[in-house]
Amino acid sequence: MADWSRGHGAVDDVLDAENRHLAENLASKVSRLKSLAYDIDKEAEDQNMYLDGMDSNFLSATGLLTGSVKRFSSMVRSSRDNRKIMCFMSGGLVGIFFLLYYLVSRLQR
Repeated sequence: MADWSRGHGAVDDVLDAENRHLAENLASKVSRLKSLAYDIDKEAEDQNMYLDGMDSNFLSATGLLTGSVKRFSSMVRSSRDNRKIMCFMSGGLVGIFFLLYYLVSRLQR
């Protein structure tokens, strides 16, 4: 019988070294993917916490606006004197807005 083990030791060593090298490359790529997946997970959790905070802020702002609209409606419906006051307040607020807009635009030049 022929001895097949003779002369194949060098080829086996080269293949074994190449396999080890490829396994190390694969391990480094897997660790990079693992760290990327961890970073993506952390970012998703942070964004979810941010969105939850925004949701509660919008709910509180909605509650404040609803209460303000109810008070405004009841004040307008109550009497004629309150309507005059509301007209003056609305005009004053619009005037203040335009005044502030003018001042800010002048300061930015």
